[in-house]
Amino acid sequence: MKRILVTGGAGFLGSHLIDRLVEQGHDVICLDNLQTGSLRNIQHIQENITFIKHDITEPPPELGCLDEIYNLACPASPVHYQADPIHTFKTSVLGALHLLELARQTGAKIFQASTSEVYGDPLVHPQPEHYWGHVNPIGIRSCYDEGKRGAETLFFDYARMYDIEIKIVRIFNTYGPRMDANDGRVVSNFIVQSLQNQPLTVYGDGLQTRSFCYVDDLIEGFLRLMATPKEITGPINLGNPNEFTMLELAEKVIKGTGKKMQLQYEPIPQDDPQQRQPVIDEAKRLLNWEPKVMLEEGLEKTIAYFKERV
Repeated sequence: MKRILVTGGAGFLGSHLIDRLVEQGHDVICLDNLQTGSLRNIQHIQENITFIKHDITEPPPELGCLDEIYNLACPASPVHYQADPIHTFKTSVLGALHLLELARQTGAKIFQASTSEVYGDPLVHPQPEHYWGHVNPIGIRSCYDEGKRGAETLFFDYARMYDIEIKIVRIFNTYGPRMDANDGRVVSNFIVQSLQNQPLTVYGDGLQTRSFCYVDDLIEGFLRLMATPKEITGPINLGNPNEFTMLELAEKVIKGTGKKMQLQYEPIPQDDPQQRQPVIDEAKRLLNWEPKVMLEEGLEKTIAYFKERV
């Protein structure tokens, strides 16, 4: 049994990760400021974990011995991370500093949930880990994009200077139960709009692409990376390499909900990437990982979740 800290543990991804860690018998501490997370996501396991309300822009409280730290704390959808961009940037950078210091003090292995947003609106397609990206450093998305890039920098500098054990994943679009219905991400948007008999909002011409990974597959990748030898640090892309346009996704959601909804076209937001698709050769080679849940199956499970809540 390990003693494991999960920051952002009451969020979409964090709560699924905690489920797996508790299932494995570990002693889990969930740290979350509940800005975008919810106690509803962890209420089914609240008796099996320790919950602490805390914002990682401030130094963490005394937590005792730790074996592992998973840093998942940061708003991850444009609606949320643009609401307070300065706090978003501080969460990524100051939060990384505080947790890296904690790892340094306790000797814990530390994991950083980075993002495909570090590739920006990519000029290389699909995106391998060695691509440095094409990010607008002063745009409305840069608080998140550059914050995550800065966190990756800090992780590698701490590893080089202090020999701490780091693991970094770059997460591509993920979906599944416990997504926030109001977070503005395309999968939840389409499903909720369809279930509420509203037109599906498509930005631009709808031909921009994304690759959608079901949450269970992503969490399996997290656990596999954390279990690798020290010399395997990442960053490693985790995502589903099957690429879909927004119009194709809309068609699948309409079919899955059984509704005949119209599409409503809106101007595309600033710096919205035109293409996003991971190269996952490193995940296959180093983690023996690739996604198993195809989009139709994952959408069926996600639609069922939202049907109970919308």
